Amino acid sequence: MSLAAALWQSNTSEAERILAHGFVCGLGDGSLPVGCFKSYVAQDAYFLEAFARAYAFCLANSTTREDLADFADLIVGVRDELALHKAYAERWQVDLAGVVPLAATQAYVDFLLSIARRGDLGETIAAMTPCMRLYAFLGRALSAGRVAPLYADWVKTYADPGFEALAARLETLLDRHAANSDAVRANYARAMDLEYGFFDANL
Repeated sequence: MSLAAALWQSNTSEAERILAHGFVCGLGDGSLPVGCFKSYVAQDAYFLEAFARAYAFCLANSTTREDLADFADLIVGVRDELALHKAYAERWQVDLAGVVPLAATQAYVDFLLSIARRGDLGETIAAMTPCMRLYAFLGRALSAGRVAPLYADWVKTYADPGFEALAARLETLLDRHAANSDAVRANYARAMDLEYGFFDANL
């Protein structure tokens, strides 16, 4: 079993806990209050900007042409997500210019960027992979049932094979650069915990 697969397997119970969270269930059945989704859009846009910067640290610390291409493409993926958030913001009049991060958002951003600044490629990727793998998991799981129209675009985005391909690409980078170390396992688990906190803070 690859390291990426083993880490995901070790954290499956947390992924299932997030899938069962009221916020995520509300995305699928349309019961999530629009105000909660608007808050999430603003907070997630703030987070995604930091996520893109973490990828940039990875790109700067990479040493091969293959890595350069991979991280550049992953940054483009974040840009595409931010474009989706801009569309949500225009639809529901969400101000993305002056977002004040919630404590859960700031904790996740601080965690991610503090690790990225240390320059250890494997440990940084371990902190970033749960976000991508989790969202692909949530998108697929929600799309397997009846999806209400209100947030169907969100579900469609993360259930899309293109997003799955980006998550798999990051997992390939994890397998390439990370060791099965205490730090890598801890970063992965901490990111999963912060994902739960992020959804919880916006409900």
